[in-house]
Amino acid sequence: MDRTKEIAGFLRSRRARVTPEEAGLPADGRVRRVPGLRRDEVARLAGVSTEYYTRLEQGRALNPSAEVVDAITRALRLDDTEREHLTDLLHSGTQRPRRAAPATKAQRVRPGLYLMLETLDHVPAFILGRRTDVLASNRLAREVLTDFDALPATHRNLARYYLLDPRARERVGDWARIAAETVAMLRLEAGRYPDDRRLADLVGELTLRSPEFTGWWNDHRVLRRTHGAKHYHHPLVGDLHFSYESFQVPGDAEQTLCVYNVEPGSETAQSLLVLASWTAPGIPTR
Repeated sequence: MDRTKEIAGFLRSRRARVTPEEAGLPADGRVRRVPGLRRDEVARLAGVSTEYYTRLEQGRALNPSAEVVDAITRALRLDDTEREHLTDLLHSGTQRPRRAAPATKAQRVRPGLYLMLETLDHVPAFILGRRTDVLASNRLAREVLTDFDALPATHRNLARYYLLDPRARERVGDWARIAAETVAMLRLEAGRYPDDRRLADLVGELTLRSPEFTGWWNDHRVLRRTHGAKHYHHPLVGDLHFSYESFQVPGDAEQTLCVYNVEPGSETAQSLLVLASWTAPGIPTR
């Protein structure tokens, strides 16, 4: 990842979305060639010189202080995840240790987590690793999404499923929103680990094979998935509505447990019972 281009793209995209009126700036009568704030306006709001902010946006001002990052965060109205991403991009490592690039060896899920997934047998649940790799999943997750266990190891990836599997467009409700959010998750990780070759390979494949990926990637949106709503359409039981929660796995900050919860007694809960009974292993067929 070209850090200079990433800094420039991210800051330009963020200032483009903030209008002078939203920032509380008076109209100056000048013609605006681009939407949003100009560099000099961001500099004024952040309390730095226009020259310094320009150098910062161009990737030529390394390791700004926390106070400067905070000031730019306020000026551009960044959320916590965006601030973290900006900090990752701006710091080259001379002031704080850079995150080490992920190890090349495969991530492993410990036995206790596999047991937890099987215990959660009434709802879909799975564990994501780096790059949205699907490290483990229970039976209902494989039924509701796709059977990741049946895929080659290199294809067991949530972003790859959403963006490259044609069945995902039919099965995932509000597909465009979910796929775009997943791209934003990859964007955040690219800022954290700019030297991750496997992530770069995934981004390259998605760029070549997904018509929508490049547009979403160039939005420079970043997202950390925590909770929300999901809707799937299953060919056997119809519409399924979930409230999902994501948890960082204790003892491994690079693994996330995702659980798709349902309202007790709801149509989705009943549908999951039917789906579980129809797909239970060991049931003889005629």
